[in-house]
Amino acid sequence: MDVVDLRNFYAHRLGTVARHFVGRGIRKRWTDMAGQRVLGVGYATPYLGLFREEAERCLAFMPAAQGVVKWPATRPALAALVEDLEMPLADGAVDRVLLVHSLEMSQDANALLREVWRVLAAGGQLLAVVPNRRGLWARMDTTPFGHGRPYSRSQITHLLRETWFTPVAWSEALYVPPIERGWFLRSALAWERTGATLSAPFAGVHIVEATKQVYRAIPARREKRRLVPSLQPALAPSPGGAARQSQ
Repeated sequence: MDVVDLRNFYAHRLGTVARHFVGRGIRKRWTDMAGQRVLGVGYATPYLGLFREEAERCLAFMPAAQGVVKWPATRPALAALVEDLEMPLADGAVDRVLLVHSLEMSQDANALLREVWRVLAAGGQLLAVVPNRRGLWARMDTTPFGHGRPYSRSQITHLLRETWFTPVAWSEALYVPPIERGWFLRSALAWERTGATLSAPFAGVHIVEATKQVYRAIPARREKRRLVPSLQPALAPSPGGAARQSQ
């Protein structure tokens, strides 16, 4: 999606509701960010403001295909336009990475997560907000969560383990249907409470926290054994060869 469409979504009432409930889920996972170096990848700026005052630093990387907007609006810019598979950071440069409108939009999710693994410090944490394949928000393209590839919980788990991360915590958000009508939005809190209480499977997004595997498993390779024949090959005369030679 274009960055202008993303910005416009969060400027409307439905976007405000999404920011509130998704932000609450993010804050529940990351409570103390004092002294942390935080990187947002994708369009994470609606949520990075939660940590800007307490973290050591906050940066926002927006992929070149999406575009970039200035953030924060009234302070020196902390957002940059980058190639998301080649981030301009040294190895182990940040402590936390927040992925929002990123994983599902990426052309190569595996390569993106491996690049995130590279820039994360040892013991660093990743928090990904990913559209739920079974949720209503992934089925309606009127919101950013309806674009790109949604994931089930098992698909996210497989993807993270394949790219050297270990999932450690899960939560969901956006049980309210993505309908921008007054009475729906006024009842959003009731939807969220009911869905969370029942552990309903139709939440709009997964919020998954994962840690970087510093020592990852490497498949063992069997040593190739050299086959030694028990008998050495020898030339044998063809039938009738001796008779032809006598003639």
